[in-house]
Amino acid sequence: MGSVVPVIFLTGHADVPIAVRTLKAGAFDFVEKPFNDNHIVDLALRAIAAGLAAQTQAAHRRDFDHRRASLSQREAEVMDLMLTGAMNKQIADQLGIAIRTVEAHREKVLSKMGVRNALELAARGRALSPDP
Repeated sequence: MGSVVPVIFLTGHADVPIAVRTLKAGAFDFVEKPFNDNHIVDLALRAIAAGLAAQTQAAHRRDFDHRRASLSQREAEVMDLMLTGAMNKQIADQLGIAIRTVEAHREKVLSKMGVRNALELAARGRALSPDP
């Protein structure tokens, strides 16, 4: 459902299919009674840390998406080509525009995306990509 709140299932009656289905649905963990109190506390602390990390990641993703949405169509095209490693001349040739125009779009992209250079932009995009 898109929630980043970690869920730990505790149960007294479970079987492997239920546990698998629960974990596939996004549960942080699945614990069957009886359980060790220390284990549950450690598990809860890990779940809280994972939830905070997920919330931070989601906020960064929303910010990145919002910034990307602020780009004009041409700026988005330039950004996509920048991320492939294309040089200004290659971008200009591919889009049929002047190199100086590419340079202007490139500066706007970097400014709107809140980065200093294409490497930082690429790193930010990779950091926000879902794991394969």
